[in-house]
Amino acid sequence: MRKRTISFILLLLCSVTGFAQGKLVFEPATWDFGTIREVDGRVSHTFTGENRGDSPLVILDVVTSCGCTVPRFSRRPILPGEKTEITVTFDPANRPGVFSKDLTVYSSQRQKIATLTIGGEVTPRPKSIEELYPVDAGGGVRLTTTLNTFAYIRAGQHVQGAFGCINTSRKSVRLELRPLHASGLLRLEAPGELAPGQRASINVAYLNPAAQPHYGTIRDALELLVDGRTNGTVLVIHGIGVDADAGTAEKTAPRCEFSENILKFGSLKRTDAVHRLAFRVSNTGTADLILRAVEGEGHVATTLRPGIRIAPGESFRAEVMLDPRSQDYGVVSEHLVVVTNDPVRPMRRIRVTAIIEE
Repeated sequence: MRKRTISFILLLLCSVTGFAQGKLVFEPATWDFGTIREVDGRVSHTFTGENRGDSPLVILDVVTSCGCTVPRFSRRPILPGEKTEITVTFDPANRPGVFSKDLTVYSSQRQKIATLTIGGEVTPRPKSIEELYPVDAGGGVRLTTTLNTFAYIRAGQHVQGAFGCINTSRKSVRLELRPLHASGLLRLEAPGELAPGQRASINVAYLNPAAQPHYGTIRDALELLVDGRTNGTVLVIHGIGVDADAGTAEKTAPRCEFSENILKFGSLKRTDAVHRLAFRVSNTGTADLILRAVEGEGHVATTLRPGIRIAPGESFRAEVMLDPRSQDYGVVSEHLVVVTNDPVRPMRRIRVTAIIEE
């Protein structure tokens, strides 16, 4: 009971005394684990700190920069001249390569009193075939992924990617890629056959022609067949065609701004006539803004059209139209994709929502 009373008094002194200061010093305050193996699991190090101030202090918390790093410490008051320990445990699972993690030590007065750092390098564990090729395409064939996304594909730009594949079966298999959706811009190189255990790549590439660029969505979908059969695996390649990069030498450029990013129709009767909502597209730049593409999903219509030109400082009043009679009951949600010649942000989205009721 007497020890608890003393501890409480010391803690109270830490909280209310302004002129006396505790000072927690760790020597060393950094620790290098060196090279550790992921397969060996967690590693720990204990830092020892000393209160070199003239008053007791209490560690309130130790905040880490990553969930992979866990501290263990005591909140017992540390008297002047006394020492305390903070044990730091690092989990290398799925964190190969060089690492450096900081831990910030806070006192009961919510002040930062120390920073600890751990570091090292993790040697990755050997990964299984299932981890390297997580997609089961059927017939013993596995893939690294089913999606290649290129973001913006500028006019005159060539981009390329690959789908890794492996045959895990004990026999050779035939591969076939059947187009489900074709952009007309895809270049494809794929093996027609895979031997047992063979690894290969399905290489894909786009060239957005400079003379006649494609604006808006560029998308291809390819169904993969193994020995003439499919389990529904589809490879998707996707990008957005935009203008060529004008570069930093361009002194004048358009800037596209929307008055609204979300258009809400609210609740509508399914027997209602067409409803309309207005918004404005403004050009805050110094060159003409040109609409290159306007795409939707079919739920709504809009007065925005490719080719609309907006002078600097001007705006265009646009409308979105929704016909409740052509919609199903419930929530309607659609994104309108608008592509312009704005070099900084060539693609913008407007979300349109409604609720169709009886």
